[in-house]
Amino acid sequence: MGVSGSGKTTVATRLADALGRPFAEADDLHPAANVAKMAAGTPLTDEDRAPWLATVRDWLTNEARQGHAAVVTCSALRRVYRDVLREAAGGVTFVHLDVDPDRLAERMRRRKGHFMPPSLLQSQLDTLEPLEPDEDGVRVAAEGRPDDVVAETMRRLGAKAHGHAQ
Repeated sequence: MGVSGSGKTTVATRLADALGRPFAEADDLHPAANVAKMAAGTPLTDEDRAPWLATVRDWLTNEARQGHAAVVTCSALRRVYRDVLREAAGGVTFVHLDVDPDRLAERMRRRKGHFMPPSLLQSQLDTLEPLEPDEDGVRVAAEGRPDDVVAETMRRLGAKAHGHAQ
């Protein structure tokens, strides 16, 4: 979880690979209307997000029912959004990727081909509610090399890489 530009996709794909788990990019699960709205520079409302969050939750539930622990990227900026995701079968643990706002803005300006314009970064930062102590998850600084962020995430989660000695 985290705001746009925090490295969710990069870290999550590498984490899923290291753990041998299925992966989904929640941005790919957005309805077309949400993508168009964000691409036009308009922040989503809670009403816009509701069906998308339900789709992400349902994807996690489907994976759990097939016996798979999975990795999914999702901004999950507010606790109420995370509450929806926590309804998934099998349980959910969050990894909040934390990056300095100036670095986020720089990353977003350099990014090519993404629908989320840098102009929406501040609205995401304003919306962000960091994980609370009673939420299952960890906060990880995500300003270093992606492999280092993945290693730190796994260390913090107590996970072992797929195929490595247990």
